[in-house]
Amino acid sequence: MRKIVLIITTILGSVWYAGAQEINSPDKNLSMKFELQGNGIPTYQLSYKKKKVIKTSKLGIETKDVPAMLSGFSVTNAEQKTFDESWNPVLGEQKTIRNHYNELLVTLTQKDIKNRFIRIRFRLFNDGLGFRYEFPEQPNLNYFIIKEERTQFALAGDHKAFWLPGDFDTQEYSTMTSDLSEVRGKMKEAVTPNASQTTFSPTGLQTPLMMKSKDGLYINIHEAALVDYSTMSLNLDDKNLILESYLTPDAIGDKGYMQAPAQSPWRTIVVSDKATDILASKLILNLNEPTKYKDVSWIKPIKYVGVWWEMITGKSTWAYADIENVQLGVTDYSKLKPNGKHAANTAHVKEYIDFAAKNGLDAVLVEGWNEGWEDWFGKTKDYVFDFVTPYPDFDVKELHRYAAAKNIKIIMHHETSGSVRNYERHLDTAYKFMVNNGYNSVKSGYVGNIIPRGEHHYGQWLVNHYLYAITKAADYKIMVNAHEAVRPTGLNRTYPNLLANEAARGTEYESFGGNNADHTTILPFTRLMGGPMDYTPGIFETRVSAYNPENTSFVHSTLTHQLALYVTMYSPLQMAADLPETYNKFMDAFQFIKDVAADWDETDILEAEPGDYITIARKAKNKNEWYVGGITDENPRVAHISFSYLPKGQTFTATVYADGKDASYDKNPQSYTIRKIKVNAKTVLKQPLAAGGGVAISIK
Repeated sequence: MRKIVLIITTILGSVWYAGAQEINSPDKNLSMKFELQGNGIPTYQLSYKKKKVIKTSKLGIETKDVPAMLSGFSVTNAEQKTFDESWNPVLGEQKTIRNHYNELLVTLTQKDIKNRFIRIRFRLFNDGLGFRYEFPEQPNLNYFIIKEERTQFALAGDHKAFWLPGDFDTQEYSTMTSDLSEVRGKMKEAVTPNASQTTFSPTGLQTPLMMKSKDGLYINIHEAALVDYSTMSLNLDDKNLILESYLTPDAIGDKGYMQAPAQSPWRTIVVSDKATDILASKLILNLNEPTKYKDVSWIKPIKYVGVWWEMITGKSTWAYADIENVQLGVTDYSKLKPNGKHAANTAHVKEYIDFAAKNGLDAVLVEGWNEGWEDWFGKTKDYVFDFVTPYPDFDVKELHRYAAAKNIKIIMHHETSGSVRNYERHLDTAYKFMVNNGYNSVKSGYVGNIIPRGEHHYGQWLVNHYLYAITKAADYKIMVNAHEAVRPTGLNRTYPNLLANEAARGTEYESFGGNNADHTTILPFTRLMGGPMDYTPGIFETRVSAYNPENTSFVHSTLTHQLALYVTMYSPLQMAADLPETYNKFMDAFQFIKDVAADWDETDILEAEPGDYITIARKAKNKNEWYVGGITDENPRVAHISFSYLPKGQTFTATVYADGKDASYDKNPQSYTIRKIKVNAKTVLKQPLAAGGGVAISIK
């Protein structure tokens, strides 16, 4: 289906200035008003079912080297159109996505600056608003430097917020839950240590920012299609409850280098009176361009295991030897004494390959396979890894042969050590090495402060690098899973070989002291709004001390909660993150991980409340199978699971993986039951969930 209706209206600036322009969403629930206020300042407002979502808020760009684009505007043109199409993602939560919006495009001219003009494009969907700045090519606007973007989001109340501290280098914080007016008082508690971090304000916040108003509106602010621009954070004026964009600076404090024609990313506001609608929104994807690739046949979902959790827990190491001051190209590793804990060795990786092959998985991730891990963390070293030289105990050719014989792929790992220049100088060689040795996907990492010094993980220069790495990977038909990179903004639609990102506090933190029990009930409302996450679920041995007696951390969920994450945390890249020897003890529960899909035809959000619970049902791609995942926070509750999405008149067998009666995340996390029941479209299951618990259901 593709239907586009254009309604174009041109309005003289003098007529326009006397009034305002309004557009409504296709279903009429949302309305947006644009108008120029005193001295030609552009503003907008947004309402949902006649409730104010965004009060009058200013728009504009403050520049460093040319006159600012903040005021003195008149409207010299305005166009409206309706757009309606359906498209099919390469990988996704549903087979077909509808892209339906009403658009307003206004041209704003500053006559006092040689008739310089910009455009602001608004798109109003049934689930929210997207808008961006556009800078057309013109005689009086060529190069310019952004000092700050001055986009405002003036809120209608002191909303409950699920927030992270504003930071130019990391999102790996626990989510804070408080009213916006309480942010300042809780900021010190919120900022916990990280390998690289740069906070900027006592009221600075990251996006996606999830909020709930006192009268029951759910509001999510983020951005879409972040390309050649600096990442947006938000600075909160906590007296007036106004959020204002705050871009990530470069090493000298500039926030964007632009050359017309150019455009900003979309600023997005998703809103509904139902929390389930927030999770179902595809607004951010719809604001991205269609895929750039003609051939996408090589882009596939991946379910994998790997030598990762044993290193995160401290059972094993990335490094081959226990030495310091290793100089790449100088040290002869074959003459060094192995530390005996190096996980990425040929024999051990074969064990993972055997497990993957036996259980129908696709791939094995191997970290710590290459020289250089002994001496770089926390140091500023430009040249650490060459991404092609293995340790003496890692036989690349033999493992390629062994994995290929069992139809298993090995996932490459590229830790850049924050040295982006070094990675780019080796990128072609590294990707060619992957192709020659049968690797078709890579996990990249950007741990530590960025080199060149002073650049930030979320600045324009790094944003461009991440996209360069993705598009260069596509030249070699390689899929990418980027860790410590910028949080996603829907670019996986345009560049679908971007399978997933980390860009949040993942499962690894369960070994670093633990994630809060409500963590995974919040992430789908925040981090996952922009795209899939490599969260690495599936931890069955929740006591880390079982692997490393010196580590007393534990996973803050039950075993069945871990199963449910494969449904509630969407990703086409899903890891069975625990060790094979642990899974072999719980093969009846592991069956769900073997069965569950990673790509979907349909998704139904059955119930949700950020910070409390989520229950989702999904239909597997091209299969007559459905999977349900339900999770709760630290509070036990009853999940109400409908099966109305099943074909009417048919009966299915559902295998229910549930918490045991005595289960809880902190005292008895491995207590679970498995039972089979008959279900049809009229069935409603009331399933108790333990504290930190969950339920996982396969329906065939």
